[in-house]
Amino acid sequence: MSEKLPANAVVVESALRELGATGEIVVLPEKAPTAATAAAQVGCEVGAIANSLVFDADGEPLLVLTSGAHRVNVELVARTAGVGRVRRATPEFVRAATGQPIGGVAPVGHPAPLRTLVDNWLSKHEVVWAAGGHPLTVFPTTFDELVRITGGTPVDVE
Repeated sequence: MSEKLPANAVVVESALRELGATGEIVVLPEKAPTAATAAAQVGCEVGAIANSLVFDADGEPLLVLTSGAHRVNVELVARTAGVGRVRRATPEFVRAATGQPIGGVAPVGHPAPLRTLVDNWLSKHEVVWAAGGHPLTVFPTTFDELVRITGGTPVDVE
């Protein structure tokens, strides 16, 4: 399967195997710029899409894995993370921190581990779909597995 995957997705696939994750990366027929379009392509509720949002938290990357049904309350996330300011990161900041493009940032497979917060809302879904390192790739996982493989902290983000 790896030979058909984009290069970034191969890196993510390798990281998933090393971390003992069970889901296989799926190549979507078209880009999914929103949680709704991703949900339509994989056949799930929009809330079961784990959006990978990278924020600039006082100059450090902060990955927030949020349900596609939610908007991140940056003030709440800043308080939760114990930082002064959280703001949406630039595409260059995201690429430097993750090695992946916006729209395809996976929870794992980054050059160095990222501090990660995982939206508690995702626990309401038996299967959660996360990006696979490229805008055309996703993989199925669970809330518990996302927390485990990212070393993330379960939190409320909204």
